[in-house]
Amino acid sequence: MPTLHRRQATLLLAALAFSAAATAQGRFPDRPITFVVPFAAGSATDQLARALGHSLTEQTRQQVLIENRAGASGMLAAQAAARAPADGHTVLITTNTTHAANEHLFRRLPYDPVRDFAPVTGLGKGGQVLVVRADAPFRTVADLVTRARQQPGKLSFGSGSSSSRVAGEMLKQLAGIDVLHVPFRSNPLALTDLIGGHIDFMVTDTATGLPLVRAGQLRALGVSTSRRIPLLPEVPTIDEAGVRGYDMGFWFAAYVPTGTPQPVVVRLNELLHSAVRSATARSFFDTSGVEAWVSSPDELARFQVAETQKWGRVIRAAGIEPE
Repeated sequence: MPTLHRRQATLLLAALAFSAAATAQGRFPDRPITFVVPFAAGSATDQLARALGHSLTEQTRQQVLIENRAGASGMLAAQAAARAPADGHTVLITTNTTHAANEHLFRRLPYDPVRDFAPVTGLGKGGQVLVVRADAPFRTVADLVTRARQQPGKLSFGSGSSSSRVAGEMLKQLAGIDVLHVPFRSNPLALTDLIGGHIDFMVTDTATGLPLVRAGQLRALGVSTSRRIPLLPEVPTIDEAGVRGYDMGFWFAAYVPTGTPQPVVVRLNELLHSAVRSATARSFFDTSGVEAWVSSPDELARFQVAETQKWGRVIRAAGIEPE
């Protein structure tokens, strides 16, 4: 084929590919979208996913289905999302648990947090709160630490996510206490056992902990971030309360399976940015202590790399051995 004809053919193919991609973006979504959530109904991730899904339905007139796949520290959901068709109609609404912490907590993962996913956007950042039962004898973090030192191995803490677990392990390490870790499939389940007296404390996300504190079922002893949370201005940081150097937050983000067409990723990014700014999502952010946060796909990819390195350092410093 003459060189000129080859160039014309190449340009024609490129134009056709661009046209097909643009058409795919214009049609998307053309059927219901599924948000796969790694935690149980009522968890912070579930609450945010439902708020965002409501906005996406308003924007696209397509139903958004919430699929809760709790268990195995988010691995069940991540694996399912990674294996879904790469067409943008399955979105993993997840946290640092599946995409920064798990690779340091487990020797083998049934998914690759980088290779199996295309980043879409960040969604939010938040802190956690150290809680005990409302009738517990602990009024302060110092009370809890003192009792734990007096009775090594007797107190227990629960967790239903890697963020919650590592936050508890960090307290254990920095305070120099010996307490038992009890794993749960999701934070709401752990909180139910905390209220029931089956465990002694936990560090949970503010979205699930705050309503129970306000209802008088739990007592907040400290917040995990380096600054106090506006929704709990009277509660000191755990660092302020005497466990020096304590600082532990978490984040939410959206991912799709690798191979999803770039125009569809761009469209999802636009839809989710609008959703984060929606009235429904603002209600979640305003009442949960979580801060809205959006990004480009590339920014999320770079952020994930940095966060994975950070969580690795934190987990190693806490003395957690991979399972």
